[in-house]
Order: sequence, then structure tokens, then C-alpha cells
Amino acid sequence: MRRFVVLLLACALLTTTVPTVAQGKEIVQRGPGKPQYDVRLTSDATGRTWTGRERIVFTNTTGKALREVYLRIWGNTWDGCKSPVKLSRFEGGTPGTPTVNCTALQVKLGKVLAPGKQMEIAFDLSVTAPRRLERFGQAGAYSFFGNALPVLAVHDQAGWHLEPDLGMGESYYTLAADFAVRLHHPASLLVPATGVTSTAQRGKTVTTTSIAKQVRDFAFSAGPFKQSVVTSPGGVKVRTWWTGTVTAGAVTDARTKGVAAIDDFSSRFGKYPYGEVDLVLNDTWVGFSGMEYPGFVLLIAPPNEEGPVVHELAHQWWYGIVGNNEYADPWLDESFATYSSYLHWGDSQPDCWPGQLDARITNDMGFWKKHGAGWSRYVYTYGSCMLADLQRFIGTPAMEKLMKDYATSQWYGVATPGDFKSAAEAATTKDLAPFWTSHQMY
Repeated sequence: MRRFVVLLLACALLTTTVPTVAQGKEIVQRGPGKPQYDVRLTSDATGRTWTGRERIVFTNTTGKALREVYLRIWGNTWDGCKSPVKLSRFEGGTPGTPTVNCTALQVKLGKVLAPGKQMEIAFDLSVTAPRRLERFGQAGAYSFFGNALPVLAVHDQAGWHLEPDLGMGESYYTLAADFAVRLHHPASLLVPATGVTSTAQRGKTVTTTSIAKQVRDFAFSAGPFKQSVVTSPGGVKVRTWWTGTVTAGAVTDARTKGVAAIDDFSSRFGKYPYGEVDLVLNDTWVGFSGMEYPGFVLLIAPPNEEGPVVHELAHQWWYGIVGNNEYADPWLDESFATYSSYLHWGDSQPDCWPGQLDARITNDMGFWKKHGAGWSRYVYTYGSCMLADLQRFIGTPAMEKLMKDYATSQWYGVATPGDFKSAAEAATTKDLAPFWTSHQMY
């Protein structure tokens, strides 16, 4: 968010995914690759329940024959097998019994899929926003569908990744994909969504169509939103949507910060590729003040507070464009988004390194769930401080080049800690081994 709070800031569409990358001498083959999602859903009168069908076309890029794929149904995290997300009537494969708290579903393919070959699966889908103030939930007349659509799990050199959502941070790991989503709903509802959207009305029914290229997930909301649209000086369409309880001042503040941040990060890390971004504002959430999705962020917007707009838009690059396994390497997106926010504000984070740490920044979410009551200090704050220290060590020009080159080299891919360390070492003639050791970057 990713579950971003003010405390964490204290520090005293258009190319094809290449799922096979060189990592030193190791070749990592990730798949299923080149996913294409076609989703057609129709809402009830309130926009809380949507039913329809989802089709997924994919290519076997794992380097070995595939007999099954797995779907991640993250929307079931909080309710398990009570299942606010229901799948049925499969084509192209046979579903097994859901596992991992009903968030992982094996689908045995109708035929063995050889390396390099393409296949399609399809299923009926029903999604109901749970009655709670969450990223997948409901707030009065407004429904929010973050992590609600089933997506393909990733297979890499470690096998299938079916890590659980631990109720803290994120555990997502997906490859960049193309989405075409058509949402049929009453004309009384507005539907902000990931991607470039268009609407067509027929009688009292509207079809909102969203096309999103090379994104890792798809999110949308539904309700009687108010909205505004501006275009940034850099050419990005910024759509702001807000519920009836959000003040005009909060809307203006979020929109102004969003326009400035999207252009700033484009100049620093590479041009924002998705054409438009949606800022969806509510005045109350439970457990978070901002949550990012590709081209779409959920934000809390109380009056006279800065809010997490800049941090969540930084995630468009760090997690969105430059992907990572968020369970294994949560710091790779959270530390980078926090550091990017400080760059945007012109804050060099002086003297913020806390000295010897009790744990490594690079621990995975399983470690933090078991041992890390203060995990956010490490994943957000100390990781950001490490990057600020690296900037001081190699110099600002080298660090600026490093960040842009690293983003370019991992564009639409999946980065690892080794990828970042290699990029840093290529950006300077200084020996970074003592730096990694002193900052416990093992």
C-alpha cells in the first residue's frame, strides 16, 4: 500500500512481457507468460455483485510441459471458503479443491501444454463486495473490487508460487498481462477502473470498457461517484473520483498532488505508459490509507491531511511497471515507493540510518508475520533510508542514472534483490560490498 501510514514516513502499454530473464548465470523462466484476460461482468442494481465470465489465454513459457495451472483468488483471503468470489463451469481444464484458505485453485488442463504453446481456460465468475471498509469491500453505496478478479499464479525455478496473504502487507506475485474488461451496469453507477476506459449507454444500462496493456492486476469500483478529469503537463489523464463524504478541498489536494507526482516520476524513472490513472477517494478505510493497483489507487482523503497520493503513485513504477515477488521481497516495492516519495518532496533523508538492525530489510513476509511486530519500519522506512544512504555514497548523478537504468532494464519484468544490487554495482566504480554488509543487505 501499501498499508501506508504517516508513521512510516518518520525517519529520525505496449510491449510484450518477457518472462525469461538472465540473472547472473542463471536463467529464470517464469510463466505462464503473455497472459490475456477477457472479462465480461454484469452488476446488480447496487453495483455490489457482479456476474459473468472470464477467459484467460496464456503461453507456456516455463520451459517444461504444463499439466496444470493455478488461479489466485485473492478476494477470498478474509472469508476463506465462504467465498465472496465464486468460480464455476470451467472450459479448457478441470478445477480441483481450493487450497491456501481458498485463495489457490489448481486447474488441470484438458491437454498437456508443451513449451511455447498457447492455451485458453474460461469460467463463470461471481464477485460480491464484502460488507467491510476494505480494498475489496463496501462503504455505503460504494463497492470496491481490489484483488477481486482471479489471476494466474506464477511458476518459476522454485515451482508454483502459492504463498498466503498474511493479513499484513501484500503477498502478490504476478506477471504483466493484457486485460480487456467490459462491465455492464445501471446508468446510476459510475465505474472507475484500471486501464483506458470508455462508456456506451443503451437505455438505462451503461457498458464501461477498460483496456489495460501490460499490467499485473485489475481493480475497479462502483457507486454514485463524483468525478473530475484533468490532463497533466506530461500528457497523463488524471481522473479523480470521490464519494459523497469527501470534501472539495481534499479532492483538489489529491488531484494537484497526483498530477505533480505522475509527471515527476515519469521524468525520473521512465514515462508512465498507461495513458491515464484513477484516484478513488473515500474519507474512511479500515487498515490502510492508500492501496495501489495498476493505473488505479484507493485513497483516504480527510480534510487538511496530505494523504498517501504520492506514495501510491510511486507504486505505479515499483510493483506495477517493475514487478517483484511481494511475499519474498516486500522491500523491493515498499522501500522504493517510500524513497521515491522523499525524492519528490526534495527530502534527502539525512542521518536516518538507524545503525545495526535486529533483522534484515530483505526478510520475506513469512519472517515478518512470525517475528516482525515492527516490520513496517524495516520494509518502508529503513529500506528507504538504505537507498538514501546509497545515494550519498555513490553521488546523486549516479543514483539518478541507476534508478532510471534499473527501471528500464526491468520494465514489465520481475526484479530480484540480485538485479538491483547488480544495477547498483554497474552504476559506480566504488566497491559496494562494504555498503551492503553495513546495511545488512545480504
